[in-house]
Amino acid sequence: MTHSGVPLLDVVRSNAPLRDEILCAMAEILDSGRFIGGDAVKNFEVAFAQYCQTKHAIGCASGSDALLLALMALEIGPGDEVIVPSFTFFATASAVWRLGAVPVFADIDPVTFNLNPASVQACITKQTKAIIPVHLFGQCCDMESIVNLANDASLYVIEDAAQAIGATYRKRPAGSMAHIGCFSFYPTKNLGGLGDGGICTTNDDEIQEKLRLMANHGMKPRYTHTKVGVNSRLDAIQAVALGIKLRHVTNWSNERLENAQRYHNLFRHFNLTDKVEMPATDPECGHVWNQYTIRVRDRETRDYLRREMTERGIGTEVYYPIPLHLQQCFATLGYQTGSLPNTERAAAQVLSLPIFPGLTNAEQVQVVQSVDDAIGNRFKIRAA
Repeated sequence: MTHSGVPLLDVVRSNAPLRDEILCAMAEILDSGRFIGGDAVKNFEVAFAQYCQTKHAIGCASGSDALLLALMALEIGPGDEVIVPSFTFFATASAVWRLGAVPVFADIDPVTFNLNPASVQACITKQTKAIIPVHLFGQCCDMESIVNLANDASLYVIEDAAQAIGATYRKRPAGSMAHIGCFSFYPTKNLGGLGDGGICTTNDDEIQEKLRLMANHGMKPRYTHTKVGVNSRLDAIQAVALGIKLRHVTNWSNERLENAQRYHNLFRHFNLTDKVEMPATDPECGHVWNQYTIRVRDRETRDYLRREMTERGIGTEVYYPIPLHLQQCFATLGYQTGSLPNTERAAAQVLSLPIFPGLTNAEQVQVVQSVDDAIGNRFKIRAA
């Protein structure tokens, strides 16, 4: 049987209405010859800081670099411990590891998928230097609890807001509640660029200076190096494209919210709520739905569901199938299966569905109908 497909993400569909405006702005950069820095980058940094309600925004080459620069600016290095989630993208922990510091993995809240403050507290030692809460899938962590823990122990807090531009916690924007906020402009993000790009936010003047210094080889003034930094800059063509798209990100987030609510209603309409656990929103948070991530009973059922969805042309993804504490590259840290039960359970159960702006009602019905068909078939197979 042939099925029309529904992609997990349609970047071309999302960019199409802005195509001509973006190409015109890119042509101006091409004609100016100012590809690195300049007004295009400065203007975008100012606009982004205003959007996040922070004093400063410092562009860089990627979200991964944003995390690395944040740690470098806070002088975190060998012997320091940094508490991070295991249920997140690799970059959160790899930035810590690359500087010779030690990632210490805390467990997650099973409802929100975000760091569990009680688990964070249990991880704090005399060697702890910082905490990196990840606002996963577009929903902020319990920042009050995490910041209070950090203040009590004199620790830095770095928000990994790569998936959460526009998200809020108690009406405060992601990226504004810690020493540094880190964002990614990878094309799949709610504010996606035309390639890699990232940015750091901060309200601290001194930290801002250190971030800029570290992003430019530790050089100031020219050819004078007080620190060993890296080369990590947001180029002008990315900046002008992102500046145009920034004006639309709130509307896109609202579309994602509408799509999430429609999924909630459809899962109830198809009587799937006893077979599929829908994602939840913390009442303290404004969710921007970078992902719509359901849970099923076990890994075998999840993997079966994903195969069946693929057969029907429905795009899905598993974020994340192998928790970081069980990755081979971190084996020397000594974690074992069972170390972080909520994290490991989530990795075995989650499946993300299409939720991008521009997704149609009919496409969402098709997605949920496919889940219903696949889950129904699965239960028939089990019964047989």
